[in-house]
Amino acid sequence: MRLTRAGFLSLLATPLVLPAIRAAAQPVWPRRVTDMAGRTVTLKAPPRAILLGESFQLLAMGLLHPDPVSLLAGMGGDLRQADPRSHEAWLRRFPALATVPEVTGGVGQAFSLERVLSLRPDLVILGAWQRRRDDSAQELALLEAAGIPVLFIDVFRRPLENVGPSIRLLGEVLDRREAAAEFVALHEARLARLRERVAGRPPGPLALLTAFPGRWPCCWVAGASGGGEYLAPAGLRNATEGQAGLADGGLTGLEQVLAMRPDLVIGTGLALSGDGRDGGLALGSGVPAAVARESLARLAREAEWRSLGAVRDGRLHGLWNFFTGSPIGMVAAEAVARWGRPDLFADLDPAATLEEINRRFSAVPFEGTYWVSTDPAQDGPRRG
Repeated sequence: MRLTRAGFLSLLATPLVLPAIRAAAQPVWPRRVTDMAGRTVTLKAPPRAILLGESFQLLAMGLLHPDPVSLLAGMGGDLRQADPRSHEAWLRRFPALATVPEVTGGVGQAFSLERVLSLRPDLVILGAWQRRRDDSAQELALLEAAGIPVLFIDVFRRPLENVGPSIRLLGEVLDRREAAAEFVALHEARLARLRERVAGRPPGPLALLTAFPGRWPCCWVAGASGGGEYLAPAGLRNATEGQAGLADGGLTGLEQVLAMRPDLVIGTGLALSGDGRDGGLALGSGVPAAVARESLARLAREAEWRSLGAVRDGRLHGLWNFFTGSPIGMVAAEAVARWGRPDLFADLDPAATLEEINRRFSAVPFEGTYWVSTDPAQDGPRRG
């Protein structure tokens, strides 16, 4: 084969062109990002010592990075305290998690600024709710004065609406843009499917979402934010809408709940022990389906909840409480859609959605029972 002059010149240029292409493909640092508080933050280099203000944020990092524990300088103690079964699953996969220093003892606690500075993080990630604390402005100023960038993310206050921007932000920070884009695409497609089916239809049944029924007296109920977001994509009406003082959720009494007359009741639960005998709904990592069903059956027998017509009629359901606080709330929204509007969503399979998340994204798979119904047929196909 004869080599032309143009071809020869092209070959000479190739060694010059390829390095330029490779250089253009390299991530650019310093990098400016906008966090979920609307703040512009500059990261000088890829972070290698991240401090998490709440360790539940591991569940988000684990969807993008194969070993997020290797990047940690410290974290909150909330995952270990509030969801020990999930914490144990992470420990089994990443034993080094046991050596990561904790900066808080549990959920909602403020951290010691001196402790944080002593760990020398190159990035601090906080939940948006942590910005509301009285001392947060001073802490933020001192961290920034020390040259430590701080980012706010949110999958707690808005566990559906803020998943996309929060995951994209983490993708920028962790140099996992492609994984972030793929996860956000899945999240948005699942929610779009729900919204498209209810578009133009009359409002659905009245649903009440209540936290930890059976663990404490009735009732903490969800407003439009937090877990209340799981109702809207399927067109369900929130029983707290228009109720004084409950726009963002809050405590109320059984009499007010009875007056709401919900068509279905959804409680949230967790698993502090393996047998589910620690009260309330047993749901989450490592919980067998039989244990979850029995915990729901016990709740349905309690006089307090039995006084609700929806419970007597078998329309009581349960969700893992920490769907709120993790980015996989699309699964909760699908389960709620099946329960609330089986005429429109009987074909949905939240178990398949969770399997896809585990297969494509999760550094630590979500394995256990994360939703349960007094009507097992409404839970959809189960796998595994």
